[in-house]
Amino acid sequence: MVRASRNLLSAVTRLLILADMIDVHLLMKKLRRVEDDLEFLKSVSSQAELMDGMDRFGRSAADLMTQAAKRQYELKDPILRDDLAAARAVLKKHSMMLLTASKAYVRHPELSAAKANRDYVLRQVCEAVNTISDVAQGKNVRVENGGSGELAAALDDFDNCVIINPVSYDEGRARPSLEERLEEIISGAALMADSSCTRDDRRERIVTECNAVRQALQELLSEYMVNQGTPGNKKLEQALDTMNQKTRDLRRQLRKAVVDHVSDSFLESTGPLIALVEAAKDGRERDVEEYSVIFTEHTNKLVEVANLACSMSANEEGVKMVRYAAQQIQNLCPQVINAARILASRPRSKVAQENMEVFRGAWESQVQILTDAVDDIVTVDDFLAVSENHILEDVNRCCLALQERDGVTLDRVAGAIRGRSGRISGVVTQEMDNYEPGVYTERVLDAVRLLKSDVMPNFSSHVENAVNALGVNRTVDENEFIDASRLVYDGVREIRRAVLLNRGEEDVDSDTEWEEETDISEIGSVRPQVESRTESLIDEYPDISGITNAREAMKKLPEEEKAKIAQQVEVFRVEKRAFDREVSKWDDQGNDVIVLAKHMCMIMMEMTDFTRGRGPLKTTMDVINAAKKISEAGTKLDKLARAIADQCPESTTKKDLLAYLQRIALYCHQLNITSKVKADVQNVSGELIVSGLDSATSLIQAAKNLMNAVVLTVKASYVASTKYRKTEEQTKLAPLVVWRMKAPEKKPLVRREAPEDVKAKVRKGAGVKQTSPLKMLSDFEGPQDSDDDI
Repeated sequence: MVRASRNLLSAVTRLLILADMIDVHLLMKKLRRVEDDLEFLKSVSSQAELMDGMDRFGRSAADLMTQAAKRQYELKDPILRDDLAAARAVLKKHSMMLLTASKAYVRHPELSAAKANRDYVLRQVCEAVNTISDVAQGKNVRVENGGSGELAAALDDFDNCVIINPVSYDEGRARPSLEERLEEIISGAALMADSSCTRDDRRERIVTECNAVRQALQELLSEYMVNQGTPGNKKLEQALDTMNQKTRDLRRQLRKAVVDHVSDSFLESTGPLIALVEAAKDGRERDVEEYSVIFTEHTNKLVEVANLACSMSANEEGVKMVRYAAQQIQNLCPQVINAARILASRPRSKVAQENMEVFRGAWESQVQILTDAVDDIVTVDDFLAVSENHILEDVNRCCLALQERDGVTLDRVAGAIRGRSGRISGVVTQEMDNYEPGVYTERVLDAVRLLKSDVMPNFSSHVENAVNALGVNRTVDENEFIDASRLVYDGVREIRRAVLLNRGEEDVDSDTEWEEETDISEIGSVRPQVESRTESLIDEYPDISGITNAREAMKKLPEEEKAKIAQQVEVFRVEKRAFDREVSKWDDQGNDVIVLAKHMCMIMMEMTDFTRGRGPLKTTMDVINAAKKISEAGTKLDKLARAIADQCPESTTKKDLLAYLQRIALYCHQLNITSKVKADVQNVSGELIVSGLDSATSLIQAAKNLMNAVVLTVKASYVASTKYRKTEEQTKLAPLVVWRMKAPEKKPLVRREAPEDVKAKVRKGAGVKQTSPLKMLSDFEGPQDSDDDI
């Protein structure tokens, strides 16, 4: 029986091997037909021969791609599967390019650019066919485009290496090794800082952080020297914390530098191409050569930025995609220029026009692929944080250009603002496709629609009117223009706020937190005389110089009152941590209770920041509006929770839930009242005396009570939704909310030893007393002994 089973298994194996050999043979047979057709296309000299050859090549290539698709599905090796998929894509994408390039060469054989175009496409197709042949025969000749970013990996390794057991610390070995690693990192950071597209302020910040990391390393090494041979002390732990903080700050600046480059370089990625094509259509050969230089520089810049983005990314698959797309862009660049030269030499030639359009479409398609690939390895939080600052800079430049009556600069910078706004809308809309539709996505998409449909058309209209007025030397209402510009910045900021609404405290990286208001200048503040009409209306203390709004008044509070407010804020933060523990464990997709709770929490955090003179809320009216938003969210939460309570049978949980909703209504009302009380400011003998402790503490206390009520409502809603048996009618209805635990982070199947476990501090433990075996046996109590005792 066993022998028969083995014989059967062996026969089935041989059958499968023979079937696989037949599949490979059929694939290679169709591949030979394609190679023959390509050889024929290389030698054609007339349009008739070309069309006949392309017709045969089209049929044979279609058969080959079909057979290759079946082979790709059966392959188990992911590298071979990816190679085969890439080769099939090249065959499909280059078929039309091969036709137009060959027609242009046959029609204009005297042009060297036409031959270069045709040879390039033929070479790409032949390489794709060779790749299919190699994969079919089990060969792997793929050149890897590298794993994760070198600079990001070097920073991670450095963070692990600085953790050393002080008992075994060796100065002669550790110091040179760590200093060498750090200098390699700083060399990579210097290359990024010296890049042509790095902004001056970002370059200075990178240099500052590099120096800070150097200083922190020397201080850490000094502490290791002092504690050598000992378990260590608090100073050593503080030095380690400082070291980690400084490397984190350097990483932040490098990541923001990358996003600076991405935001600037991919803003108008097709501009140089359009200029090149228009010059070629008009037959301006000299202009084509000039634009070719600009187009080449633009291509090199895109490739450089893509490589910089790869250097700071830990996404291995994303890095491979970006580098492959960048390589395709680099290869295609000279052929687009050749197509433009053909068209410039023969502007009336139909085949030259078709060839130009095909290469233009291929370039635009490849640039879009590269843009999407780069966006995938750059987080949306980083992109929005940097883009918001860029929008602010551009808006300020617009205001300055209007003041200086420079219509050309105004029009150019306004175009950049429109481009940035479009990029932001596209990136955020694409990000929302990763979420299930709900309150969160609706709010984000509403903010995007508001920017696209209302704010940007209004801004464009004001720009057009301003440019036309400057052209005929008419006056322009600067206040209206600055108000329209401010709306653009506010719209972008609102999009970012809406996106960050879904982030818990543990999910928000320091790179993506709200920046301090002191780091961001106000719109129109480039020059003191550029003021908006709305800015003058929000001066809440017209009789007091030096203070214009309530937030500035909060900053001027006496230190004693600030200390008391800080105590109240700390109590609020304790409640906030309890809120995070309860809410962060739930997936908010399909659960509007969690979404509304997070929304209310975010506004309450802004209100407590206001009491410390920080955050986005500036005036008393801002605080009042924030309280109104909380009331609106509370009303929505009340409606949803009451619907949950209606489906719950009479029980203690239902009563508790309705009681918590009454608390929410009460505390929302308290917030509305306390938000209208602003700080009292008096000018006594030239000295400002500010008092606002009672109003601030009342606001914080109301926010704390409201947050506690929201937490209790979330818990009661969960119990009421899931822990009671439903009637048959209720089971047929769709659930009001879906309570799903948030999925844990993916972990490898094989657990790798964490670096902190390998290099953890060795501490002295309690000694284990050795017990002799005889003693252990004498203590053992057998069944008979126990019976005797009884």
